[in-house]
Amino acid sequence: MEMHQVRYFLALCEEHNFTRAAQACHVTQPSLTRAIHFLEQELGGALFHRERTGTQLSELGRTVRPYLEEVYAKAQAAQAEARAFGRQRRTRLTLGVMCTIQPDALIGLIGGLRRRHADLELDIVDASAGTLEERLLAGSLEVALYCLPGRDPDPRLHPVALFREPMVIAVAAGHPLAARDAIRPEDLSGQHYVHRLSCEFRGVAGPIWEAQGCTDCETIYRSERDDWILAMIAAGLGFGFMPRSCVTHPGVVARPLVDPEFWREVNLVTVRGRPHAPAVGALLREAMRAEWFGAPALAAERERARTAAP
Repeated sequence: MEMHQVRYFLALCEEHNFTRAAQACHVTQPSLTRAIHFLEQELGGALFHRERTGTQLSELGRTVRPYLEEVYAKAQAAQAEARAFGRQRRTRLTLGVMCTIQPDALIGLIGGLRRRHADLELDIVDASAGTLEERLLAGSLEVALYCLPGRDPDPRLHPVALFREPMVIAVAAGHPLAARDAIRPEDLSGQHYVHRLSCEFRGVAGPIWEAQGCTDCETIYRSERDDWILAMIAAGLGFGFMPRSCVTHPGVVARPLVDPEFWREVNLVTVRGRPHAPAVGALLREAMRAEWFGAPALAAERERARTAAP
């Protein structure tokens, strides 16, 4: 069944006359008659009866008319959508962001995109680092911002380093540890611990702390949400371990963790060898141009250092 046959059929339904239907469709009457004939052969019977009062629908014609009207309407709607899509200049891109990255960190990137790529609509979705990586590899995300320290990077992925920041010990302003300039793992022995389930060093930091003398830490609260963790810390329920930029509660202070230090390095990640939309390239260029916590992108700094080396 051809769409022009459906169009001729519907015109004949309206005009009740082959000549007028052909004129309405801007074709010759023999062309319209042949198309109706072929359609009748395909559907297995006569669709019209010629009478003195004009051409009238047969019983079969009345039966199939609503279906053919629906088919034609949907075809017209599809064509209209396709034309609108071809005319639109706006591009949409979804950026996956690790849920422990604070919104302030993205201001420079989003501002640059807005200034230089006003036709780009950016959708931001947040998830854990592991979930973002799974979505990248599955193809439901083109680009994501996250880190997974303590393991070798997946060779299927292409990370571009943007910034590093230290992990700190977060305590209530009145906590005894708040008076220290720096905290060592052994200083945490016997303290109550408020555990971030989305911690970047989950499963990595604990064994290292224990080897450095941190023992008898009791976990008294767990949550995937950093704002809830901070509220518990501010209430004096225990200490937390988090990136420095995440300590945003007025009742919580951050103290450096030393011997050893932990740093998270956040990357803009894509899949190696996969063709990407131009919007991904625009995002990458802006990420390299933007400042991250007052410093240039790490990848840009490292490239400048490499090219300047003798």
